[in-house]
Amino acid sequence: MRQRKNPVIISPAIDDSYKKFTSRNPQNNTSSSGPYKVFSICLVTRIINSLLVQTYFNPDEHWQALEVAHRIAFGYGHLTWEWKKGIRSYLHPVLFAALYKTLAFLRLDSPWFMLRAPRLVQSIFAAVGDLYLYKFSQALLVTMLLLGLDSSHTREFILLALLANIVWSKSMWFKKVCLGLSGMCYCYSATSAITWVYVGFLELLMTRDKLKFVLLEVIPIGGLVLGLTFLLDRQLYGSWVIVPINFLKFNFFSSGGDYYGTHAWHWYITQGFTVMLFTYLPFSVAGVVMSKEWKLPGLIVWVLGTYSLLGHKEFRFVLPVLPVALLFSGYSLANLGKCELSKRKVKESSSSHKKRSLKPQLAVFFLLVTNFPMAIYMSMIHQRGTEDVMHYLSNEAREDKVKSILFLTPCHATPYYSTLHHNIPMRFLDCTPSEEKGIIDESDQFLNDPLGFAIKLARNWTQPSHIVLFDSQEKPLKEFLVSHHYSEVQRFFHAHFKVDRELQASVVVYALQRQ
Repeated sequence: MRQRKNPVIISPAIDDSYKKFTSRNPQNNTSSSGPYKVFSICLVTRIINSLLVQTYFNPDEHWQALEVAHRIAFGYGHLTWEWKKGIRSYLHPVLFAALYKTLAFLRLDSPWFMLRAPRLVQSIFAAVGDLYLYKFSQALLVTMLLLGLDSSHTREFILLALLANIVWSKSMWFKKVCLGLSGMCYCYSATSAITWVYVGFLELLMTRDKLKFVLLEVIPIGGLVLGLTFLLDRQLYGSWVIVPINFLKFNFFSSGGDYYGTHAWHWYITQGFTVMLFTYLPFSVAGVVMSKEWKLPGLIVWVLGTYSLLGHKEFRFVLPVLPVALLFSGYSLANLGKCELSKRKVKESSSSHKKRSLKPQLAVFFLLVTNFPMAIYMSMIHQRGTEDVMHYLSNEAREDKVKSILFLTPCHATPYYSTLHHNIPMRFLDCTPSEEKGIIDESDQFLNDPLGFAIKLARNWTQPSHIVLFDSQEKPLKEFLVSHHYSEVQRFFHAHFKVDRELQASVVVYALQRQ
């Protein structure tokens, strides 16, 4: 059995050095019922959150997971260009495909269940991630005051929370499971290797028999996971496709991701990650300074620095390390409370003590006031129109009122068959990256000249029964729509302010009038 340096457990009642935030000094004296209680609270919170979410965050949450799963389960659904190039693995969509098959078998594949069931399943995974983040923080003597407020973990973070426990766990079985899960995450997204390389390197440093660890654990477990994933992709692609290699070729060696926009090298540091932390930022910085811990801050710096080398940047790329930064926020708040308790030993007036004891409560209140309203707004109001319109069309299709749909919107602006759940003709504007420079895709052509593009499109179309578009393109197309016998049948609120394009305040549905 592989040996490693075991951490020394120091009881707070004996030694006050427990206040130092370090992986060499874990505290494992919690009751066995604690984790179950934490998991129950997190699970209930996540389920409520999944039911409250009404908005559209990123196209990939539908087009790279649910849409693919719907195609596997029901035989129809759109595969984007990434699947034609073989840079996505079926490992992630298969999970939701199994869920869809189960819903169909139980005859529960109604619009509500098709929309909510994947999020409910995801809430279970998120709760598991919360639990292991709690255990991880507990091992590092961090009080997780803010655990329930982080409302957007990804599958990668869930596996990160599990894998991070490798470095501090003494259970060989648990370590093997976590190594397997890290391999799964790499198969799901090759860029996750950026995170796993760092955490794995820490484990390697703490292992005495490094060669044995690599040869008897990392290679066999990693090889098994990769091999099974390759077999799964072989079955669903119909040929041998090595997804991680294709992914790296496109995104790193050819900078294919730059097609969707680039940012300055410092974007994550000056804008991206700082905006994600928002009012937690000063508490996270204070926690890092107070902790004198280098491993976790090093992980954050490593991830932000590596992703900064890529031209194309998005908030979600660095989302897995957001909870790590929040650990330090929790530590700084917990330390603030401990300082207040320690001051009780000092003689002072009751009024001055009462005044200082309000600091932790005021800090938590400040974080709640600045984050909770925003969380509600982003989850239930901002960019909800594209979700609402598909739910509406799905119900209309069930009543046989929708025959075909044309989306005159930027590509992937709405969910697709996975939400509609009816096999009717639909068309959206393509935005597949061109191998030739200077070629503008359909989506950009439409945004540059909505009317000209629509007139050209109508020359060879099979006239759809419904057209979906944003209000920002509605005005130039008004006469075109009327001349082709379309009239507005429904309008959905979408957003109060613009994000990366002009303001898209509402989503409008036009229907062909019977003559």
